[in-house]
Amino acid sequence: MEHGTETSLVSLMIVVGVAFIVPIILHRFKLKMIPVVVAEIIAGLLLGKSGLDIIAEDEWLTLLSTFGLIYLMFLSGLEIDFKSFSNKRNNSKVKVNPITLSIVIFIFILAISYGLALLLMLVGVVTEPYLMTIIISTISLGVVVPVLKEKRLLETPLGQTLLMVTVVSDFVTMILLAFFISVSSESREQMFYLLLFFVVVIGVFVFIRRVMRGKVLDALKTGTVQMGTRAVFALILLFVVLSETLQVEMILGAFLAGVIVSVVAPNREFIHQLDSFGYGFLIPIFFVMIGVNMNVWELLTDVKVLFFIPLLLAAIFISKFVPALILRFWYSWKEVLGSGILLSSTLSLVIVAATVAVDVGIIDETMQGALILVAVLSCLIAPILFNQVFPDVESKQKVIAIVGANHITLPVSQDLIHEGYSVEMYSAHPLEDDGKGDKHSKFPLMEVPSLSVDVLTEQGAFNADVIVFGTMDDDVNIALGNHAKSLYMEQVIVRIEDPAKLDEVQQGVTTMSTLYASRMLLKAVIEHPSAVKLMTDHDDSIQEVEVNNGLYHNVYLKDLPFLDNTLILRIYRGDSFIIPHGTSQIQMGDRLLVSGDIEPIQELKLALE
Repeated sequence: MEHGTETSLVSLMIVVGVAFIVPIILHRFKLKMIPVVVAEIIAGLLLGKSGLDIIAEDEWLTLLSTFGLIYLMFLSGLEIDFKSFSNKRNNSKVKVNPITLSIVIFIFILAISYGLALLLMLVGVVTEPYLMTIIISTISLGVVVPVLKEKRLLETPLGQTLLMVTVVSDFVTMILLAFFISVSSESREQMFYLLLFFVVVIGVFVFIRRVMRGKVLDALKTGTVQMGTRAVFALILLFVVLSETLQVEMILGAFLAGVIVSVVAPNREFIHQLDSFGYGFLIPIFFVMIGVNMNVWELLTDVKVLFFIPLLLAAIFISKFVPALILRFWYSWKEVLGSGILLSSTLSLVIVAATVAVDVGIIDETMQGALILVAVLSCLIAPILFNQVFPDVESKQKVIAIVGANHITLPVSQDLIHEGYSVEMYSAHPLEDDGKGDKHSKFPLMEVPSLSVDVLTEQGAFNADVIVFGTMDDDVNIALGNHAKSLYMEQVIVRIEDPAKLDEVQQGVTTMSTLYASRMLLKAVIEHPSAVKLMTDHDDSIQEVEVNNGLYHNVYLKDLPFLDNTLILRIYRGDSFIIPHGTSQIQMGDRLLVSGDIEPIQELKLALE
């Protein structure tokens, strides 16, 4: 083996080792206020040019770091939940569509950034206000997404709004940067290439949608073929190569590839697989190498740089915090302050903008280094302050809406309340008085004029996490169930007693029949009485817990710290299940069937979900 290759592998080994040990150190010393991406950059600074200088940059690390950035942009596009942007359903106190709110916030960010850029030009520290406007207004998807994921905010309305502000900022500033460079270089071809790039992307998207409608690829999605994974990487490389060919920034291509995959709606298990590969290997290499390549000491010897850095850093924070005040109409001051701080994180696009600006002669290398240092400082400071300021996310009580009050749904509502769920029942027929003068004392019943779409919408029934249509009328249940599914509700349960009407239900709606259920229960009591006793034992609760916290990916069951009064009955992974043992490892996307007391199960849910 050649000496150069051996050196490359040693440097790669060090970087991968750092990426492995950083989360362990944070967890061991309970440094929750420091995001993993920030710790990885700090580790890179300590081992790179600003510190021990023991990592030698080479082709291996450059390639993997570049692909880490590409994959990070892809996952950022994949994180966008387009279903949450529907105006038809909004189960939060925010009555504004997240994408509309994000666009308004970004317009304010852009306007304030331009004003601050002009101010910096008047002070004499910059000469190009348009480039500085782009740099001040940009927000780093690469920092915001991991922090939101760690804080478990991505599925909340505020998290989706912050994500969309970041997406709009990165997307628009990328376009503005391409336009600015084209104008600065007096090249009209660049604008034509940019337009051509979007035309090709739209064409690829239309083609993929048509292919996904067929069933030709269903047999190839599992096993050793793994068609979905191959298609994703082929799409990423196609857009990146297309970007490079048409002289468009590759991060734009990677981001749009993620957007397309998000639109075609792959299953959650597949998304977890893509997440695990990126955040487990490629993306940490990118963040570590950011720190490795920085030489802080050289920059700090320039007086102009020392004066410029705090001014630009202050401008970045002001440009995000002031527009974030709009969120105060719906959220607390701590949430608003934390949001403004987190949106001040800048990194990848600033690095790209500074590099391109040097290439075309707009700024010198000293200014380039200063811009990169400010970007690194912002992504070091902002996430730490965000974790300190932003309130802890409380465990949300799952809301179950039950339409129809009868001998089946009424006792189920009581059982669900006992299990810790929030239950809302809707009925057009009032219950008889129980003799105590309070017919509503036992059940969470809401009497409505009729069980129509308009009435149930007005009462907020379709805002629940799970909705059950259990009236005695199959036609009413089917009509309401299909409407609920059209609102992108994930779990819709419809009672149908007539088997001939099963075909009238939309795909994705769960059906149940009391007659069929009674037959199955009687058979189970005869054949497996102990199993039925376990399921119907009211002393313990049996619930499903989904593993969404990356900190517990590949953790052994015996190492989970909160299983004293709970028992893991099954681990469901995809379409199969695993009989749990102490040495069984849980993975992202696993569904655990848990039995035990309610409070320990809720603690387990809070930790894993």
